[in-house]
Amino acid sequence: MAATLAASEHAVTVCWAVMSIPVPGDALALAFDHVAFAVPDLEAAIAEYGKHLRLVVAHRERIEEQGVEEALLAVGGSFVQLLCPLGPETPVGKFLTKRGPGIHHVGYRVASIEQALAAMKASGARLIDEKPRRGSRGTRIAFVHPAALGGPLVELVEEPAEGSHHG
Repeated sequence: MAATLAASEHAVTVCWAVMSIPVPGDALALAFDHVAFAVPDLEAAIAEYGKHLRLVVAHRERIEEQGVEEALLAVGGSFVQLLCPLGPETPVGKFLTKRGPGIHHVGYRVASIEQALAAMKASGARLIDEKPRRGSRGTRIAFVHPAALGGPLVELVEEPAEGSHHG
């Protein structure tokens, strides 16, 4: 598999091998969707990721109901998600005040957000969201409490059906 990455002065062809490891048929998490980083300055973070890792913004969106502006930087079939709070009293704003910049959560892609939430609830996992909410890119998302999986905040992400947008 190969992709062409346009650079400012030249084009680079990037080749990568995808290791195919079978996922159990009943697995809820199908793939990593993203790793999210809380940042105080979105423009500065985008510039640093561009400078050091040569990553570029694949999608950018302001999500008022979550109190963030995000930039998604594509890495293979997943993303680095940079989250900048819209204010200090938002969840990401409070996170930055308490912990400083850094990893905020891990996102896993699921086939059905409702089925994933029901299965996790049935298994005794502590959920933050019992019902899905709107995410960026037309996705539907829900958060799982950090205590459920040993520490990290987890986001479940359902991609929109082809040609449709939730919201």
